[in-house]
Amino acid sequence: MCTAITYKTQDHYFGRNLDLEYSLNETITITPRNYKFNFRKIGTVANHFAIIGMAYIADDYPLYYDATNEKGLSIAGLNFPDNAHYNPYCEGKDNIPPFELIPWLLGQCATVDEVEAQLKKINILNENFSDQLTLTPVHWLIADESVPLPLKHCRTV
Repeated sequence: MCTAITYKTQDHYFGRNLDLEYSLNETITITPRNYKFNFRKIGTVANHFAIIGMAYIADDYPLYYDATNEKGLSIAGLNFPDNAHYNPYCEGKDNIPPFELIPWLLGQCATVDEVEAQLKKINILNENFSDQLTLTPVHWLIADESVPLPLKHCRTV
């Protein structure tokens, strides 16, 4: 099972462990502001916040495990087998496959409150990245720099 932590002193610290028995050759990945994300259902987005994190790169697309944007918002995808639920396509919602959730939210949100507003419009799809990379049951931990103790602004999805 994955574990994540957020810690705030004068700076904001966010981290997690990737508790898998194998590697996908993940690497530190920086997505600059002008990188064009080609989201499957939402379309192309080129105007977004810069993102840095750990990702596996597949077909020129960063599959982020965890990341932080230039505003200090952080998200980690955590593997909790048998506890995740994904949906079919839903008209009128922002239909996002699980592997697109981190860049979608970090690209446009600066705070946990903004993420919470976006999540009301999102439908997380039951869609694999490819035949080789299938769905892993993932939950997300989302935190920003304003995290006071107790973790009032730290939420799981």
